[in-house]
Amino acid sequence: MKKTYHLIDHTADFGIQVFGSDSQELFTNAALALFDVITETDVLKGRDSCNITASGEDWPDLMINWLREILYLWNGREMLVKSVQILSLSENKIFAKIYFDAYMPDRHTINTEIKAVTYHQIQVKSSPSGWEARVIFDI
Repeated sequence: MKKTYHLIDHTADFGIQVFGSDSQELFTNAALALFDVITETDVLKGRDSCNITASGEDWPDLMINWLREILYLWNGREMLVKSVQILSLSENKIFAKIYFDAYMPDRHTINTEIKAVTYHQIQVKSSPSGWEARVIFDI
């Protein structure tokens, strides 16, 4: 299996470098990487679902707003994301179905608490070999 992301060392925060063959795979992998850092995603079932949408001025702004919406599922609603199905994606808007588990302290381990997604050093770019993003989180 091709690695879809790796962690970036960053002073007082941490980041991820995310990869995808296209923009949909990149945005999916970014959301999954975020929750892979937060919890043990292999124990999640993803039986419940909800739809979310985000918009932005360009690809980097959209990535930030997308990950903020995804992070809110945990910080605001105690939902742990198992999988993502992107229903539509353009440079300015994303609409997706999210499969999740409600947090249960006796069943789920929280590895890292993430406070916010930041604009610091944000990058989203495409190349002939695929898409790549760099995102820094406040922990």
